[in-house]
Amino acid sequence: MIGNQQITDIIQIFLSNLKTTENLNEPEIKFELQKIINQKNSHLSQKQNDILMQKILDQLLGLGVLEEFLRDDEISEIMVNGKDKIFIEKNGCIEKTNLIFQSDDELLKIIQKIVSKVGRRIDASSPMVDARLHDGSRINAIIEPLSLIGPVLTIRKFPKEIFTFDKLIEFETANLEIKTFLEKAVSEKQNILISGGTGSGKTSTLNALSNFIPENERIITIEDSAEIKINHPHLIQLEARPPNIEGKGEITIRNLVKNALRMRPDRIIIGEVRGAEALDMLQAMNTGHKGSLTTIHANSALEALYRLETMTLMSDVKLPLNVIRTQIIQGLDLIIQQQRFSNGKRKIISISKIDKNEKDYKLIHY
Repeated sequence: MIGNQQITDIIQIFLSNLKTTENLNEPEIKFELQKIINQKNSHLSQKQNDILMQKILDQLLGLGVLEEFLRDDEISEIMVNGKDKIFIEKNGCIEKTNLIFQSDDELLKIIQKIVSKVGRRIDASSPMVDARLHDGSRINAIIEPLSLIGPVLTIRKFPKEIFTFDKLIEFETANLEIKTFLEKAVSEKQNILISGGTGSGKTSTLNALSNFIPENERIITIEDSAEIKINHPHLIQLEARPPNIEGKGEITIRNLVKNALRMRPDRIIIGEVRGAEALDMLQAMNTGHKGSLTTIHANSALEALYRLETMTLMSDVKLPLNVIRTQIIQGLDLIIQQQRFSNGKRKIISISKIDKNEKDYKLIHY
């Protein structure tokens, strides 16, 4: 049985020798570790030795017990609720694991390791942070005094492969008829809004639709945290930047949307519309920038439109509600509504067209 104390002891011995091994690469680190393992555990089988080595490397170079989940491509989300509750989302279903951190301090050190690599910090004066792992996975961490259960960490893994519409069909999110319809809509440069609740697969559908865009068009993607993955020769990816420790240097989604309009885009793809950038997006849609794609958190197509109104009202441009409503009606073409079911399945449950001949919202459902 390989115990945590055994791993800690070996790491401590290794670190005490750092004055002579501090510039080692991973193969050299493994060589030095193996010498220590042989001295302390000469009775281990090859399989036990390999497991022990991997656990030590996970602690030294990675994120400890979380590395096992990061290596599993079927896991899409990792949720750490304090030191002794780790949940994962696997194949659309959330389940509790039997792995734990030994202490809040161990978990906090993992969080600090993550955020320090991207120039961020987390402490009592700045107790929550968004960051990204080297593979593009998005992380959020929140600690005391805001969290009452100790450090909390959420990791949304970045897909390693390009997400195509055929994958949506394979996962029963959509069918061939929907694929044919939406591929035509994208080629016709219709402005499409993908709506759904948390975890309903909006970003996956956005990725799939983006890969229908012809190769001779210039695409600009704008996101809070990069999740869009498109195989396209003329792709510019922009990412918002949070303020630094002094509260300066913030670049918002709205700033990037305004800048993107000066970059001669054929298509603008916004990962998720959440605030005042909704106005700039609608103005782009209404001034010749056709074929835009974005997502929004909403539980129905009609609710998505009302949420867009609310977000537009958050901007510093005070427009009457009827003017905003007209911009939405004339700017948007299709709304795709998605839902996540209790069995983990994600499905496109409706596709709606906005009737542009009406002054109020009238949706035509396909």
